[in-house]
Amino acid sequence: MKVIATERIPIKMWLDDIEDEALQQAKNLANLPFAFSHIAVMPDCHKGYGMPIGGVLATKGVVIPFAVGSDIGCGVCATPTSVLDYDSDNLKRMMSKIREQIPLGFNHHPKPQDESLMPANKPISKIINEQYESALCQLGTMGSSNHFVEFQKDTDHRLWIMLHSGSRNLGNKVAAHHNKIAKALNDKWFTVVPPEWDLAFLPTDIEEGISYLNDMQYCVAFAYASRKLMMDRIINIVAEEFKLTENDILAMQMNIINIAHNYAKMENHFGQNVMIHRKGATLATENTVGIIPGSGGSKSYIVRGKGDRNSFSSCSHGAGRRMSSSAAVKTLDFDAEVKKLNDQGIIH
Repeated sequence: MKVIATERIPIKMWLDDIEDEALQQAKNLANLPFAFSHIAVMPDCHKGYGMPIGGVLATKGVVIPFAVGSDIGCGVCATPTSVLDYDSDNLKRMMSKIREQIPLGFNHHPKPQDESLMPANKPISKIINEQYESALCQLGTMGSSNHFVEFQKDTDHRLWIMLHSGSRNLGNKVAAHHNKIAKALNDKWFTVVPPEWDLAFLPTDIEEGISYLNDMQYCVAFAYASRKLMMDRIINIVAEEFKLTENDILAMQMNIINIAHNYAKMENHFGQNVMIHRKGATLATENTVGIIPGSGGSKSYIVRGKGDRNSFSSCSHGAGRRMSSSAAVKTLDFDAEVKKLNDQGIIH
């Protein structure tokens, strides 16, 4: 752990190299008047909107929509299967069926999914109501960017299912809606937080702050419901491919690990109740089971939390990145990257 002590509160970092823009965003967080104790920066930190991805922020009395981000509730699910004997033909057949059942990229289901699969306790919310019908078609869909569904093998050659997805356009619309409200209120209050930081805040004891928290929590629940639906469909595909039993299916469903990495939640740290914002960071309280997925070609890890006070009981959410997606498209040769993966025995 490295500590930067030049700002209002310290920045504690678990990495050797951080891009300048991400470091400046961490310094902006450290100079917020309501930031508490210190800022924690995870090993996979990189620039985000307002707050760096891979950052953890504790606040007193406020919540910041852009410190959660647009893909509210984004996270990773994984489950082991009972399958030990498989080959590339099995994997290719299953991936073809997955593509038939799970829309990728910007695609949605052509018809609304079963409404009973949506989270209960829908808040009384204008933006949620406006997006609800669309969300029914987005439920159980993958999305784009770095979202994925993969088959992996563990050290015992056991086949695993892992996927990464979020709250789709529902979370994006909720984040934009409440950030716009926060910016208008901050302008009205002549806040000391510069607008160019993209860290407009909402007090948690006013109607606007309470509304955001309710909508955010619904998006977190929606993101998990979406991952759960996809996992159930993939589990059924695996069961069909390998002629698994009902007990095998039940075991896969019972052993699903789910960990979100974009949300805000009230927690107690250093004897105080504070709003913890995890943006590209996961909960790692003592013995919490989590997932740190690798990038294509690198290993993924099932981990157990240590409850480190300095990180606000958090850890990294993934492999991080050395360049943006747009920079990767411009500078990397697609065929060459696929060849590297194939040379490693990785099927894409």
